[in-house]
Amino acid sequence: MTFETATLSGDYVELIPLSLVHHDALVAAARDGEAWRLWYTNAPSPEGMEQEISRRLALQERGTMLPFTVVAQPSGKIVGMTTFMNIDAATPRVEIGSTWYAASVRRTALNTEAKKLLLSHAFDRLGCTAVEFRTHFLNQESRSAIERLGAKLDGILRAHQRTPDGALRDSCVYSITAAEWPAIRTHLTWQLEKPR
Repeated sequence: MTFETATLSGDYVELIPLSLVHHDALVAAARDGEAWRLWYTNAPSPEGMEQEISRRLALQERGTMLPFTVVAQPSGKIVGMTTFMNIDAATPRVEIGSTWYAASVRRTALNTEAKKLLLSHAFDRLGCTAVEFRTHFLNQESRSAIERLGAKLDGILRAHQRTPDGALRDSCVYSITAAEWPAIRTHLTWQLEKPR
């Protein structure tokens, strides 16, 4: 199984392969809401954007990450980044993560559709057995968003990794399995179609 670059398109969002040419637009998106200042995330700062893009592209070269630039539709405005990460091509299994958005598109249909596109690609095109999500134990907003997708809590990795300020983070691990995907796809489609 190979995780090749792809463009994933919907009504609210398009996910395109990450490139250094997106740098300036990603810096502008990061400044919208200053996500890098949130203590529980690892969103890149404007000054660190080039390094973060290069890091993600290097992981793509090694076959462990498939990074995307998030483009709002129909405006065509770049509003963030997301990835398939911790790729296990042998199983196959992936984690959706390292996601951040401009404040102007948070808590909108864009995120729901982005996750639906990624999940559909993982299960329907790549034949994944499961898709994983991880977040800080104390990040209730992210945990609620993951649970709204239909993912189930697998467990909590205690003292799992360091946050930017050096503190130890407990990570909540969620997943959706291939057997659960048809019902979750129906649920996400309903969420996107219901009146707003």
